[in-house]
Amino acid sequence: MVWKPRRDGTGSADSSWFVLLSLPLPHFSLDSEIFVCHTLAVPEETTIVQGRAVTETDLEQIGQLIASHPQWSRWRLSRALATAWNWRNPAGQLKDIAARSLLVKLEQRGCLRLPARRRIPTNRMRARRIAPQLWDTRPLAGALEELGPLQVHEVSGDKQGREILAAALAEFHYLGYRSSVGENAQYLVTQSGNRVLAGLLFGSAAWKCQDRDRFIGWSVAARARKLPLITNNQRCLILPWVRVHGLGSWMLARVLRRLSADWQAKYGHGIALVETFVEQDRFRGTLYQAANWQRIGSTQGRTRQDRNLTLRVPVKDIYVYPLVRNFRELLSDGMA
Repeated sequence: MVWKPRRDGTGSADSSWFVLLSLPLPHFSLDSEIFVCHTLAVPEETTIVQGRAVTETDLEQIGQLIASHPQWSRWRLSRALATAWNWRNPAGQLKDIAARSLLVKLEQRGCLRLPARRRIPTNRMRARRIAPQLWDTRPLAGALEELGPLQVHEVSGDKQGREILAAALAEFHYLGYRSSVGENAQYLVTQSGNRVLAGLLFGSAAWKCQDRDRFIGWSVAARARKLPLITNNQRCLILPWVRVHGLGSWMLARVLRRLSADWQAKYGHGIALVETFVEQDRFRGTLYQAANWQRIGSTQGRTRQDRNLTLRVPVKDIYVYPLVRNFRELLSDGMA
């Protein structure tokens, strides 16, 4: 497959500045009937929903907004709520999708009543058709230095690049391709600027991971606020006809040099720590070990949907790579 990078694509990284996430809670006031959640009956007791502290006062104000605008759709309500709370990501983008998810979760808890859905949402990930690609499958082997110049491109903002990465993962990665939800970065590694050799996908970190959380040493409250400062290397793929010793550790090193700055440019905050999970029965983690990642433990063979401890999934080794020396301080309660 031949790919031409955009001329205005994101450049290489030369800094890793962090805009730490805060939780501003400005409110609006309207008069109407409200629905109060029994779990927040104590005045100003807070709970964390969608990564945000929600108080009884917040619930009253949301209820008043809904009652005052019964004709509004869920989409319009979420936009109004995010605007009223000035709920934005560090890049200044309105977090209306997060606000909509928060409203749905509050309704599920019995805290409020939303207007009926006006249309049934479709599963865009499942319905998406990934266009097949024509690959340059000529065998490529030898030493890394014999390949000539290699390039690393961040392609999340480039339609053609995203489609090529999705097609490669769907066809050649054992887990296939799944659209990354939330903040993400996507990379292609090319030879001579257009022949695709490999790809990587970074997305949201695991919400809970016992050994990782112990390694960081953060509190539950700090994790709820600082989790966006961690990203997960969800996919790492070298195309099957490429057999070049050292290519995997080389591309990981090059991507990690720029990852935080790419994240900063796209989302307004950097990355402090990168994680990944490697199936014990399938891989030995050689690529990550060669790139100086640290194994800090393993998963327990369960998923977050396993409320009754009955589902079993493959046990995975947990590897992490700090992008800054003071990552524990950045991720702890000590830095707001």
